[in-house]
Amino acid sequence: MTETWVVIGLVGAATVTLKSVGPVLLGGRPLPTHIAGVVSLLAPALLAALVVTQVVGGDEEIVLDARLVGLAAAIVALLLRAPLLLVVIVAAVATAAVRLLV
Repeated sequence: MTETWVVIGLVGAATVTLKSVGPVLLGGRPLPTHIAGVVSLLAPALLAALVVTQVVGGDEEIVLDARLVGLAAAIVALLLRAPLLLVVIVAAVATAAVRLLV
């Protein structure tokens, strides 16, 4: 077995272990309220981190390009309460326009 497959196996085992810890320890009981509040904030924080790394992340440096303009356009559309499909279209058009002009 190569080192790569050993690492894949270890990461898989660690993932299964971490995912099973919660149900095993809780045993069907509800989460405490202070932990439930933190858990409810994890998804938006993770989504924001993924968006930021995709928009300004480069190989080893921060990249400011047309994607940032598209994100700004999407934020404006969201603040104006546009439907989600329209937000995506506005972001794509803004990004394409900047790439066309630059």
